[in-house]
Amino acid sequence: MPDQPILSEEAAKPDHVPETAVYDFDMFRDPDLLADPHARILDLAQKAPKIFWTPRNGGHWIFQGQNAVFDAARDPDSFSSEGIPHEQMMAMLKMMPEGSPHIPIPYPILLDPPLHEKYRKPLQGVFSPRTVMALKDGIRALAVELIDKVAGEGRCEFMSAVAEPLPVQIFLRMLGLPLEMMPQYRALVKENLSQQADSNPAESMQRLIKVAAVMREEVLARRDDPKDDILSLLWQVEIDGQPTTLDDLENYGVLLFIAGLDTVMNSMGYAARHLAQDAKLQDRLRAEPGLIPEAVEEMLRLYTFVIPPRRVKKDLEFKGLQMKQNERVMLYLPAADLDPDAFPDPGSYDLQRENKVHIAFNAGPHRCLGSHLARLELQIFYEELLARLPRFRLDPEQETAFLCSHILGIDKLHLVWDM
Repeated sequence: MPDQPILSEEAAKPDHVPETAVYDFDMFRDPDLLADPHARILDLAQKAPKIFWTPRNGGHWIFQGQNAVFDAARDPDSFSSEGIPHEQMMAMLKMMPEGSPHIPIPYPILLDPPLHEKYRKPLQGVFSPRTVMALKDGIRALAVELIDKVAGEGRCEFMSAVAEPLPVQIFLRMLGLPLEMMPQYRALVKENLSQQADSNPAESMQRLIKVAAVMREEVLARRDDPKDDILSLLWQVEIDGQPTTLDDLENYGVLLFIAGLDTVMNSMGYAARHLAQDAKLQDRLRAEPGLIPEAVEEMLRLYTFVIPPRRVKKDLEFKGLQMKQNERVMLYLPAADLDPDAFPDPGSYDLQRENKVHIAFNAGPHRCLGSHLARLELQIFYEELLARLPRFRLDPEQETAFLCSHILGIDKLHLVWDM
């Protein structure tokens, strides 16, 4: 048995938080969450208040009811994406000693409107449905290559064999980064996510500096020798009428790097795990591949995995609760998509479910730019996985290992099938 994680220390409850709104939940170290995120979140959604304050990790709010999450996500005037107010961050950066490295800020995800729109707009075309559809053949070819490579083995560790290299290689090609650097890039992303629970702002900044540094050579190369990729495109756009700078490219780069290299792979992992436990669903989707787009949406609802942080921008009342300026909020999207008030029998996979309107891609101004790409990758992944593998199942001799941070992921997933 692995050692049980040590929960973070309990913070004192603020006076304005009623006892009825307190629920003890450590989003980074909860042992049941680490053992099976889906089962733990389903329990959380059924037993905990729709909005609660937890004393763990310094004390913060968790919004898990679907209505609360939707409303907060669409209200940047009350719930800010800026962990530190932008003006304050800029003032701090100006105080850095001369010659200090640029500290990249993941733009536009850590900005509020109206500045957010200025930095998001240059990315809109990159991830438009038309642009994404041009990638379809390349995505399918890579999916076929990766799945065929393991099909004759009768088993595989699925995350490293298929779920990780498929979306990550596609995104590296889109960015214009070398595929041979994938292991080093993925190690940096894992380091960034795994240390979120314990890191202070200075450590977070140092990790972002490392990400920018590992990309810098390629970023500068695209300025001097443009190619057909995102980095080259970003050098050619203007922000408020001004050409982009190296600082701008690094701000964009750290966001695209971290988000692009650790998102879709988790959805693929959860889908493969679910299908491995549901032979009837495998058979039905093989027989009726036209159902796959609907199947993808219900799987995204059932296994939502992103938890965006917010900061209370001003003293306010929200859903009957008093909240104070600068308190932290976690928009617990995975629980919102398992809200029993929004979805009958929320823990069940129902291909005929009438309401599949999930929040897996967030809502409001920060709705995921890459949702079109993610859906295309997932649909092709389902099609090729089910066409090229016989009925597969979980390896009974290997446990599935999960990762819990602001992204709930699968680290190891062992599958077997009969030859």
